[in-house]
Amino acid sequence: MPTENFDELVSAAISARKLSYSPYSKFQVGAALLTADKTIVTGCNVENASYSLAICAERTAICNAVSNGQQEFSAIAIAAVPLATPCGACRQFIAEFGADIKIICVNADDPTEQKIWSSGDLLPENFSGDSLK
Repeated sequence: MPTENFDELVSAAISARKLSYSPYSKFQVGAALLTADKTIVTGCNVENASYSLAICAERTAICNAVSNGQQEFSAIAIAAVPLATPCGACRQFIAEFGADIKIICVNADDPTEQKIWSSGDLLPENFSGDSLK
């Protein structure tokens, strides 16, 4: 259950979903990332005819934030229809920035349908910088 009010973050993810470039799968995803200073940074999935070159909404949002000098995140909302959790690559990408990041997955057609985890819950024992030492 939510411990904070994530309504604005969820709304931003739903809006970002509308910008999705998904002509192949037709699976639109939007993400909204909450930075340490309470800025909301969004992203959407962008597909490519060479499928492996597609990028998920979660990674787009994180890349947008990092490109603008943000590297500390407290939450990310992910909007899709139906509700979907991050893929494995996105789980690793999110976990790179902390095990306590809240991940709010929401059905964009029914925002009351939500599931919330921490990044550590969705990817326990993740590969980290410590693994490289």
